[in-house]
Amino acid sequence: MTNDFAHPEAERLEALWAGDFGNDYIERNIDSYNARGPFWQMILEETQAASVCEVGCNVGGNLQWLCPPLPGSKVCGVDINRTALDLLRDRVPGVRAFESPARALPFPDRAIDLVFTSGVLIHQPEESLPGVMEEMVRVAAKFVLCAEYADDHTVEVEYRGHEGALFRRDYGALFLERFPTELALVKTGFLGKDQGFDDTTWWLFSRH
Repeated sequence: MTNDFAHPEAERLEALWAGDFGNDYIERNIDSYNARGPFWQMILEETQAASVCEVGCNVGGNLQWLCPPLPGSKVCGVDINRTALDLLRDRVPGVRAFESPARALPFPDRAIDLVFTSGVLIHQPEESLPGVMEEMVRVAAKFVLCAEYADDHTVEVEYRGHEGALFRRDYGALFLERFPTELALVKTGFLGKDQGFDDTTWWLFSRH
C-alpha cells in the first residue's frame, strides 16, 4: 500500500521532530493559526473536497478550519510527534490522527480528495523529498496542495542550530517536473503574516 523511502538523514530529522525539538516547536506555535480560516475556506470552495489529509499536521492549526465544514471522519492528520497528535485530538474533536512519517503514508492509493502540507516539505532533506512527494500524489484522489518557503533554486537555511533541517525550494516546479502527467497547476499565491502564515508560497494542483 505504501512505499517507505528510508534514508538515514530522513530518520535523523524525524527523530528530531518526534522528540524535545518538536515539542518546543509546539509550544512556540500553539497560538499561531488563528487567522488562517479564510484561506482554507477558499481552498474548500475551489476544490469542493469531501475529504482532506494534512501531512505534518502538528496540533491541527490548519485542520481546525477544515473540520467544521467537513465531517470529522473525513478529516485526517499525519504526524510523527505524539504530543502534537494528542493535542490535535483535543483541539479538533472527531479528526482522524495517524502517527506516521510523511514518506510512508498509511492510506491506499487515491484515498483522499485533497492531500496537503504547510511548512513541512521545507524540512525534508534532498534524499527523502521525492518519496514524500510521491506519497502525497499517490494518496490524493483529486488535489495536492503545498504551502512552503519558496526560492528559485534549492537553498539550505540554518534552522535553530541544526544543519540540513530547512530548505527553500521551488516546490511548484518540483511537483510539475516529477509528475508531468499526473498533476496540473490550478492556482498559486502568497500567504503573509497577516493571514496567519509565515510568508509562504502555495501551489494547488489537480490530480489526473
